[in-house]
Amino acid sequence: MWLFYRMTCGRILYHAMPSQIDTVNVADSTPDLYQHKWTPLLVVVSGPSGVGKDTLLQRLKERGFDFAFVVTMTTRLRRENEVDGVDYFFVTREHFNELVMADGFLEYSNVYGDFKGIPKEQVQRAWGSGKDVVMRIDVQGAAKVRKVMPDAVTVFLIPESEDELIRRLTERKTETPEGLQRRITTAREEMKRLCEFDYVVVNPANQIDVAVDQLISIIRAEHNRAHRDPPCR
Repeated sequence: MWLFYRMTCGRILYHAMPSQIDTVNVADSTPDLYQHKWTPLLVVVSGPSGVGKDTLLQRLKERGFDFAFVVTMTTRLRRENEVDGVDYFFVTREHFNELVMADGFLEYSNVYGDFKGIPKEQVQRAWGSGKDVVMRIDVQGAAKVRKVMPDAVTVFLIPESEDELIRRLTERKTETPEGLQRRITTAREEMKRLCEFDYVVVNPANQIDVAVDQLISIIRAEHNRAHRDPPCR
């Protein structure tokens, strides 16, 4: 007679053929093993400036993927196509410093001479939604969030080449020549930290859905990881 077994979270569950089912002690089974509970994720999307983080998340929304987005606060000037409270919260340095003194940030960093931070209030509101929570932050910020929230799923977004990244930064026309060079130099340093992240997603030129598909696959896979199921802990 055939006897099959499989490993489940460190336990061996034996499966007999129908003719032998009366030999299985049903009372010894653990029902909780069959109740995989859905738990919201914290997904951190990071990468060099100009790689397309904003475009990626906007396309994710357009495709109907339901998530809570944590809006970053910044002291830099608002660009023409940006909406206050949607893309970022644009504030003065005085207001930003007040929040720093009041311990109002999960993390904050000086990025290219301006400050960016994740307001704790935004994080609490996002968690309260019961949805997956997504943060779009720079590489410095991602490192700080990992220390505070080690269960976060970290994703590093990259272009297919350095030449492509330089092209994207140049075509934005938001920097002086000196500022552009500084961003390129910083991007090279940030790329060296790629291995600190859980996943790497390539964002090819004019193929944003390729990157979106990869991000969705990562989120779905993380929801099905056994270690996220309480009975396995």
